[in-house]
Amino acid sequence: MNEKVKDILEWGYCIIIALVFALLFRYFVGTPTIVKQRSMYPTLKENQRLILNRTFRITHKDFERGEIVTFEAPTKQYSKWEADQSNPIAIYEDEPKGLISKFIYYSLEVTKKSYIKRVIALAGDHVKIENNTVYVNGVVQEEKYLQADVVTESEVFYDFIVPDGYIFAMGDNRTKSTDCRVLGCIPLEKVEGIVTLRFWPFDVFGKID
Repeated sequence: MNEKVKDILEWGYCIIIALVFALLFRYFVGTPTIVKQRSMYPTLKENQRLILNRTFRITHKDFERGEIVTFEAPTKQYSKWEADQSNPIAIYEDEPKGLISKFIYYSLEVTKKSYIKRVIALAGDHVKIENNTVYVNGVVQEEKYLQADVVTESEVFYDFIVPDGYIFAMGDNRTKSTDCRVLGCIPLEKVEGIVTLRFWPFDVFGKID
């Protein structure tokens, strides 16, 4: 084989291997992301840069109340007339078809829309939103991360039990947040990452509560 061709092939192999490792790292370990919504204000602000931890895809770590997560956006928002309090689950209807489409959607995440919210309740928890207050298993939630004038209301999902294999999440900026109150509970396999670090801007660098 011509030496020049051999060198090109070797470089090609190295590039392919590097890309495969980069994709695996991004999917199973961690990746940066940018805040594009106002739903987590003032905890998170638009254009801040975050690091998402994705090792739970390997370790199968349980999620915790209070964690901030990103998840694939459901395709439907319920109205109060459609909501079934006994079946409060998010609907995903636009799943990509074909190997290439799935690769672009799930691995490259080019065409995927995601939400960033805070985990409020886990599987088996009884959630009740009443009188501008959130109750989980009958206990009033002390949400210190909310601004003083923020209230929590819901006319769609407001009194239900989180199904097995799901989480219930809301944004800290409740009046500006499209979240599980209208989307339904999110299946664990649609959770994409746990927010662990804010690295930009530098004056707010660090762990997020």
